[in-house]
Amino acid sequence: MHSIEVILVMLLAVVASSYLVRALPFSVPLPLVQIMLGVLIATMSNSIVELESEIFLFVFLPPLLFLDGWRIPKASLFHDKVIVINLALGLVIFTVVGAGFLIHWLVPDMPLPVAFALAAVVSPTDPVAVSSIVSRYPMPKRLMHILEGESLLNDASGLVCFRFAVVAAATGLFSLKTASLTFLWMAVGGVVFGIAVTLAISQAQYWMSRHWGEEGGAAILINLMTPFGAYLAAESCHASGILAAVTAGITMSYIELSGRALATTRVQRIAVWDMMRFALNGLMFVLLGEQLPAIVNRAMEAAGETGEYRANMWLAICALLITVALISLRFIWIWVSVRLMLFRARRTGKKPGEIDQRIVPIMSLAGVRGAVTLAGVLSLPLAMKHGLPFPARDQAIFLAAMVILISLVTASVLLPWLLRGRAISVPGVSVEKHREESAIRTAAAAAIKAIEEASRNMVENDPDASETELYTQAALRVIETYRYRLTDEPYVVDDGETLRNADRIELKLRQAALEAERNTIARLAQTRQISDDVFRRLMDRIDFLSVAHHPETPHH
Repeated sequence: MHSIEVILVMLLAVVASSYLVRALPFSVPLPLVQIMLGVLIATMSNSIVELESEIFLFVFLPPLLFLDGWRIPKASLFHDKVIVINLALGLVIFTVVGAGFLIHWLVPDMPLPVAFALAAVVSPTDPVAVSSIVSRYPMPKRLMHILEGESLLNDASGLVCFRFAVVAAATGLFSLKTASLTFLWMAVGGVVFGIAVTLAISQAQYWMSRHWGEEGGAAILINLMTPFGAYLAAESCHASGILAAVTAGITMSYIELSGRALATTRVQRIAVWDMMRFALNGLMFVLLGEQLPAIVNRAMEAAGETGEYRANMWLAICALLITVALISLRFIWIWVSVRLMLFRARRTGKKPGEIDQRIVPIMSLAGVRGAVTLAGVLSLPLAMKHGLPFPARDQAIFLAAMVILISLVTASVLLPWLLRGRAISVPGVSVEKHREESAIRTAAAAAIKAIEEASRNMVENDPDASETELYTQAALRVIETYRYRLTDEPYVVDDGETLRNADRIELKLRQAALEAERNTIARLAQTRQISDDVFRRLMDRIDFLSVAHHPETPHH
């Protein structure tokens, strides 16, 4: 079977996985189903997909990281920035050092730089896999937001550490001073390129749409190309393309507050990005399953050739020990961090909220490895600088693949057990809902005011005085849909033939109301009275209503 045909079959497997996971009578994480389907494809095919490491990394990571940066709730991220940075930077370094030495000790034939590279590539976590595991259980939103923020940043920090370790393994050279300066340039350069490229593309798109109108398909395509542009621009200057893609997504979320795009474009864009995320994440895990038999065979052959390991199952045992070590290192780091946080709070005279004892083990088990780990480890070079084969490449890929599998299975068994029973209490999560409700009421008041003003303007500009009653009745009908958001009792008017004849006028008034809502929500987000997560949720609702009442047509 040719590679293109295999990829098409994999896409069908991704689609089938979404139905299988719902059809099964018991709960199975979606990534595990996709991996099993990938193994099935490998057994039915006579050939495997040949993956070019750099192309593989470039195709999958920029759009996924861009979307994570775009959609992550910024208010929650900034609120818990100390916790997130502690996990995304401190825990990554702790994991690389601790797990790196352990891996080298377990597999002596794996050079220490390669062991550090493997430890770095298994340090990023995958909240998408976690959310599929806990979808039927009450995971507190704040914990999920912390996990999402950690994953967003440790993707970048882990892969940057991975790149340094790979260079050290391939060249045999490592200088702490050079590495520190390079790391600084990669970090700063990646952030700068991510912001600059996104702003430049956005401004150019806005200028073109203002002069020649906006074509929804073209706008969405430009949006899809943005993470690749940021990634390539950063990589061409030896900065971090990973950080550039993440920063581009964060920048795009702030550009979105301007509300320049048409409602139809935003609605279509949501659907396109949801499809992209589902397809890319699914393809990653199906590819893991498809590559798994060959990975196992190559790793076992390499282990057997050394003569040191009598049993080929030793590598599988090593993978289990590495997974246990990763969970243990994560548990230790989180436990110590929580204790220090409580200690500092008491020292400053604050009363820390009650922390559920299950939070530490839940956060430890939620460090599931997934798509980024797979993309990173498959990008290991085939050869070193002098043309020799990259040392222990097959074993490293095997161990990373097994860590993904074991962490998924462990989390899918233990996390639901920990989440059962009473709801987990997490301090500091009560403000968001109040702000959302307040934003809805503020937008509704602005909409009612806009309806009244639009109705008066329409009456004044209409020479036919007989239409005045229709304008009034239509305005009352539209106002009725907003009145219930301000009071407990909805405003009701009698329906009849006269009101039905006012549909044309009502449509214009609804559009005026929705535009007022949209502007108000954007203003609340720009002045930081609501989070971007609430902004996006409310704007999605307004956009869907706007398209339903009056679909916008592309301008030419």
